[in-house]
Amino acid sequence: MKSYLALLVACIFIVTGSCKKEPKEKTGPTVYDNGPTDSLKLNQIQVIASHNSYHLKTDSSVFAWMSTADSLGILPAQYSPKGIDYTHLPIEQQCNDYNVRGLEIDFYNDPIGGRFYYRQGMSMIGLSNDSHIEALKQPGFKVVHIPDFDFNTNYFTFKQALTAVYNWSVSHPNHLPVFINIETKEETVADAIPGVQDLTHAIPFDADACDKIDEEIKSIFGDALNKVITPDKVRGSYSTLEAAALAGNWPTLAVARNKVVFIMQGPAESLYKSGHSSLQGRAMFVYSSPGTPEAAFVIMNNSSQVTQIQNLVHQGYIVRTRADDGTTQARVGDYTDMNNAFVSGAQIISTDYYKADARAGTPGWTDYHVQFPNHELARIDSFSAADKMNLGTIKE
Repeated sequence: MKSYLALLVACIFIVTGSCKKEPKEKTGPTVYDNGPTDSLKLNQIQVIASHNSYHLKTDSSVFAWMSTADSLGILPAQYSPKGIDYTHLPIEQQCNDYNVRGLEIDFYNDPIGGRFYYRQGMSMIGLSNDSHIEALKQPGFKVVHIPDFDFNTNYFTFKQALTAVYNWSVSHPNHLPVFINIETKEETVADAIPGVQDLTHAIPFDADACDKIDEEIKSIFGDALNKVITPDKVRGSYSTLEAAALAGNWPTLAVARNKVVFIMQGPAESLYKSGHSSLQGRAMFVYSSPGTPEAAFVIMNNSSQVTQIQNLVHQGYIVRTRADDGTTQARVGDYTDMNNAFVSGAQIISTDYYKADARAGTPGWTDYHVQFPNHELARIDSFSAADKMNLGTIKE
């Protein structure tokens, strides 16, 4: 009997053992090894950004009319067609193919919808002014460089541009933080040439519009803003945002990866700050003057101010500057401003030419383009991270 029971137990063991399931493979977030550079703070890197990242060259007939008007002295200097003679790739191509880690999106207020549906500049040359773009009829912020005249864009609404950024970010979960410059706009050609009939006037930003900017960001990035580095996250327990920035309370790259940072400029700034001390509860930073509670990001577009920019970076601010402006550098091949921007330590270096213009090599155009040496994605900042220059190459 004992031998029978022993045999039975052995058989049960063999059967249950043969039916035993293999342990499930552990799942979880992928862990990326980015090396020691992930210990760098957000203010300790230098990246290339595109200027007016949405922009496409305007309609050729409108451009020709603007060129004629400019030669006759009719157009104000800020609307010279020479300065808008550039075009950009879609955001994902900029980021994937040209190491762009900073963007710029301009928009106008359009709470009812339809304000920018008609392009009155087309009427001036005898063409239909109907855009045939349904998205422009909907309420919400509209992405346009110069209403009526310089209106072609990869993204017609702020939400469309945000969606492009979000989708790219999700598909590249280890990416460096992307700085997104937001320019709120209210000026149009109608203000500069008041005698011309039927041109589009802008709607000024008000407190409600400022709240809706944050709402549109949250509609794409989520109410919790987990993929956004907000002023609250940088300020922490410091009394002001500026105090946090000067104390170096910026997140490390390890924390900031797969996130974006919004920084506002333009006429909506004061209302956006109002009632939000040190930008509490806001989705965006605001370019501010040093010495103010909101100062964390400073805009210094003139890169020849090298010493001033270096001082600001050394103190702990993040500075945005420009490598070129108005297509001038691309026409003559002048790298002076780019080199100034590089040595200034400004963390965000904006350009219209992360790649050379398609007309490079033809009369009037050079192969001017802005990239770091050896085509680096980003660089360790020599002023905010002078003691960390040997950490290696920044990835992703």
